[in-house]
Amino acid sequence: DEMVENLKKEQLDDDHKKEYCSVQFDEADDKKKGLEQTVSDEELAISNAQEAISVLADEIKALNISIAELDKSVIEATEQRKEEHTAYLELMALDSQAKELLGVAKNRLNQFYQPALYTPPPKRELTEEERVYQSVAGEAFVQVAVHEEQQDAPPPPPETFDAYKAKTQESTGVIAMIDMLIKDLDKEMTEAEAGEKDAQKDYETMMAESQQKRAADSQSLTDKESSKADLEAEAQAHKEAEASATKELSAT
Repeated sequence: DEMVENLKKEQLDDDHKKEYCSVQFDEADDKKKGLEQTVSDEELAISNAQEAISVLADEIKALNISIAELDKSVIEATEQRKEEHTAYLELMALDSQAKELLGVAKNRLNQFYQPALYTPPPKRELTEEERVYQSVAGEAFVQVAVHEEQQDAPPPPPETFDAYKAKTQESTGVIAMIDMLIKDLDKEMTEAEAGEKDAQKDYETMMAESQQKRAADSQSLTDKESSKADLEAEAQAHKEAEASATKELSAT
């Protein structure tokens, strides 16, 4: 009986050992499968992160190129606007000077041939020194002035009416031509002024749009660089987790 009891006891111990071994085996197998799944998941996470990092890197590169090109276009547009404005000022100055000279020439012709249309130059107020000189010079000064006025006087009229008429018609034609030239200059100046206003307006619009685009691109660039840094940190964490799981799986 004692032997039977010992055998039963030994059988029971064997059963317990088998059950323990079975449990341990199942746990080891579950752990192995879990580690394998972890390794697989981490590898997938690493791949996804690297792909996203690559896409962001391309987008960041494109944004940097876009911002550089935008800055270049702004510089070029500014230089062009300066050149256009300088050319406009030069044109207006030259045309104004030409109009002034033509006006002087026309007025000079009117003095001789159309006195009613002649505009005498404004009288210049004498300086104190000139007034003293005038009071001292007296009659001598008046005589000199009369002599100079006689020298500046127009030539005597033509001897015949026909010759005078021909001369008048000729001067009228010259005055008409001067008027036409002045009109052409006025037209050119008006068109130049309108062109300058339009060019300045277009430039200011371009500057405003460029500023808005640059601000938006710069913000987008900052956001993408931040996202890329976060993804790189995540990828590094997944790599470390994958390495740890692989090492533990090798020891299993």
